[in-house]
Amino acid sequence: MRLRHSRTARLAAVAAAAALILTACGGSSGSGDSDTLEMWTFKQSHVAGLKAAAQDFEKETGIKVEVEAYTPDDAFATKIQTSAKTGDLPDVMETHSDGEDLGFGANGVVAELTDVVDDGWLNRYPANIRESGYVTDARFKESQSETSKFNGVEKDQRFSVPFTTGTFGIVYANKKMLADAGMEKPPATWEEFTEALKATTGEDATKGGLALGLKVPDTGLTWVAQPLAYSMLGKQGYEALFGQDKSATWSSPTGVEVLETYDQLTPYWMPGTQALNIDEADQAFAQGKSAWLVGGTFTLSFLKENGMNPDDVYAFGFPGVADGQVPDPALGPLALTSLTLSATSDQSDDAAKWMEYLSQPEVAAKFAKASTDLPATELGDGASEIVGPTLTSLLDAFEGTPETTYDPNYRAFFPPGYEQDKAAMILVDMSPLKKLSPAQTGKKITERTDNYWAAG
Repeated sequence: MRLRHSRTARLAAVAAAAALILTACGGSSGSGDSDTLEMWTFKQSHVAGLKAAAQDFEKETGIKVEVEAYTPDDAFATKIQTSAKTGDLPDVMETHSDGEDLGFGANGVVAELTDVVDDGWLNRYPANIRESGYVTDARFKESQSETSKFNGVEKDQRFSVPFTTGTFGIVYANKKMLADAGMEKPPATWEEFTEALKATTGEDATKGGLALGLKVPDTGLTWVAQPLAYSMLGKQGYEALFGQDKSATWSSPTGVEVLETYDQLTPYWMPGTQALNIDEADQAFAQGKSAWLVGGTFTLSFLKENGMNPDDVYAFGFPGVADGQVPDPALGPLALTSLTLSATSDQSDDAAKWMEYLSQPEVAAKFAKASTDLPATELGDGASEIVGPTLTSLLDAFEGTPETTYDPNYRAFFPPGYEQDKAAMILVDMSPLKKLSPAQTGKKITERTDNYWAAG
């Protein structure tokens, strides 16, 4: 009780201090026009869709919304921090989900939405992301660390609602390059995928390969190796790779078999992909330097920004192994960005109406088409006619059961304190760098995992 009281007092003090600063500066009234709301986002690709929605919103309600983007992410975060001190925050902000939004809540920058968001609003989102922006028991436990980005929140508070959703492990393919190599459709299985890679690199070894931002090593592990393991071994076998039973870890025969299968990609990596970050790998694909790319649902809008027509690519969920335990795996969606309400907005009711308006299926569908991004709202039947075939194929990647869905956000089976980037760097040493064999890689990853279990 003393700890909870201390945290409550500290949160109240932070909020009060923020309020004093903002009051001294005249408060926040968005653009300065009492009839106009102001919204900020860090994603330039969302601006056109938001502005189109704002025009319709004004027609329906008479409330005007101005939308402005500040990029890149670091510039956006700095802009908010500076504006919180000067009292010039917008009414609504799009933020990163389950981190940035909760941090702003802990610091009194954004308002609590617990009593604003009702079940009718939340039920528009898939069940597994409705708790995004909400302080669950697990998030409250995480916040207890003094180094937590949202140290200071309280259980059962809500500071945001989901806005866009997505996942990792989406494969993109250049339709023309595939056609030149004799393919008229994307591969449906892992076996077809590796054969297709062989065909495109045979057509052009320098441009027909697979791009992935392996300078961020996690991408190889969480976007490729782990969904591959899930397909081969099923949910229990996949989770056992990170456990303490030596007969089922990465160094076991089944674990090494997964690594050997992953190693089949080694001849087909785009030259130098291990030196590229995520954006650079995406740009290389958009520039025709590779025929294939592994990214996320969010990658499509970035490709469009870089001059690639979404209709010129195939996009599909990571292909499963034909004789695996889960031959047709689905990918679990995550909340990627969220909507927050400024704690000092003097138009909070209108701002909440705007946020709720964006969650409506017909509004969300139009936004998806304009932004080439997936909204958090479930779009329902007929969505494909609005968003087009490529975005529909991304939505199809979510179609699965709990037993057939690889969820990159589910980590309860990992050892305490587990850091994926350490294991991911070992994987890069195997492929594409060829410094380690699959058996050596499995042994090293298991040793690292064992260390976490021992320390935990």
